[in-house]
Amino acid sequence: MFFQKCRRTINAPFPPGPRGLPIIGNLHQLDNSTLYLQLSKLSKIYGPIFSLQLGLRPAIVVSSAKIAKEILKNNDHVFCNRPILYGQQKLSYNGSEMVFSQYSDFWRDLRKICVTHVFSVKRVSSYSCIRKFEVKQMIKKISNNVTSSVVTNLSELLTSLSSKIICRVAFGRRYENEGLESSKFHGMLHEFQAMLTAFFVSDYIPFMGWIDKLRGLHGRLDRNFKEFDEFYQEIIDEILDPNGHQCTSEKVIVDVLLQLKEKRSFSFDITFDHIKGILMVSYVLTQFSTLIFVLVFGLTP
Repeated sequence: MFFQKCRRTINAPFPPGPRGLPIIGNLHQLDNSTLYLQLSKLSKIYGPIFSLQLGLRPAIVVSSAKIAKEILKNNDHVFCNRPILYGQQKLSYNGSEMVFSQYSDFWRDLRKICVTHVFSVKRVSSYSCIRKFEVKQMIKKISNNVTSSVVTNLSELLTSLSSKIICRVAFGRRYENEGLESSKFHGMLHEFQAMLTAFFVSDYIPFMGWIDKLRGLHGRLDRNFKEFDEFYQEIIDEILDPNGHQCTSEKVIVDVLLQLKEKRSFSFDITFDHIKGILMVSYVLTQFSTLIFVLVFGLTP
């Protein structure tokens, strides 16, 4: 795991690490597709804690469970801030949610709202019927593939399952595997994943940010953000429309957030950007849990 250099220890010596080049540091030595293997090899050379220079950003890599526990548990308040990355900030409405925002009173209050009202055990349990239905549909598809002697891509199927569940739980919508609307939505999701993890030069070498524009990353990011912003707003408008929204006993996440917005009983006013940011986080967390499942069971696309 990476950690940014702490300002309080600016004069403290850094752990040993591979020598980098001027300006770009060690960026040329890293490849996202095999990053974990590269870091593992470096840890065998430099030890369980070593430093890297990511452009103009110094970083420390920890590969020891004992040291990680010391950092994440015993000294969590020191290392709790996240690095501010351009793509993540754009897609998260400038950190208007829990995952990509900086540690502060706002973060603590927002986390309390999410834990109590959005991701509580009671709330998650209320969506069990949705999960059971979608899992049954997945099993049915696997069974049909077996009967038809069609190869089943489990990684793709699990990703699709998580997307369907989060769409119903967060948005109250279900996208089938076929159709123009479904194709457009899944295209947005794939682009969202790409932009969330995209390498922006400006994050590491700010004065060379013009390279990102030449690569077309800014345009892609702006288009994807606009598509999702319109998608979220369409759902919100539909729910707020008394003539178009049918009230049901099944309250999805966006329903809950809009009700909390109306209450105004928190230390800050919940805005539509906060709601959209939390909806984005819901999708990110679901995709992350699917990735863990895929890695644990050794499933590959």
